[in-house]
Amino acid sequence: MTGQRFAARLQGEVELDLCFTCQGIWFDDFESLQITPGGIIELFRLIHAHRDDLRQPLADVLRCPRCDERLLHAMDRVKSGPFNYHRCLQQHGRFTSFAQFMIEKGFVRQLTGAEVDELKARVEVVRCASCGAPVDIRKDNACGHCRSPIAILDPDAVEQALATYHQAEVKRTTRNPEALAEAILHTERQRGERQGLLDRDIGDLAGDLVVAGVEIVWGVFRR
Repeated sequence: MTGQRFAARLQGEVELDLCFTCQGIWFDDFESLQITPGGIIELFRLIHAHRDDLRQPLADVLRCPRCDERLLHAMDRVKSGPFNYHRCLQQHGRFTSFAQFMIEKGFVRQLTGAEVDELKARVEVVRCASCGAPVDIRKDNACGHCRSPIAILDPDAVEQALATYHQAEVKRTTRNPEALAEAILHTERQRGERQGLLDRDIGDLAGDLVVAGVEIVWGVFRR
């Protein structure tokens, strides 16, 4: 695997291990959640740049690169549908294919039943986007090897996801005086109500920038 560094949400960087031959990513702990929106966009570009690399199917048994124990197949669900991955029982991390990562981040959607039926009329066998195994779509609606649903890279989904991550990155890296002022006023109003200072002009209250910053961060976490 090749180590690639991406900006982390709180501070510093996240180093992900990428394998372009098997088209997979190893995430230590919660690294998938630590990447900034800009980092997700950069990772998507990197996956696109290596789209034509020689690919080999995943092994039947995947092992943790940290402890060498067998990885356990697992599934989760996001708005764009279910996605699967392989996790270490010792909590060292998880292995996710490029396709499943893109489902998780909203770049890929699963085909509807009608779309699969239409595809059957023209194509009999497709390759699983997750593990590379052949899928006879005349008989199966999911990969018989890794159980991944048949998925497609939807241009509309990509455009929407990129726009969302771009906006989130701009918001993350831009200081917003208006949001800070609103947080100060909100914090001071709450403090005034607790202290029975309802008749006091809110403009006379001194705002604490640190407390206001905490209010902003907490608001982001709640969303």
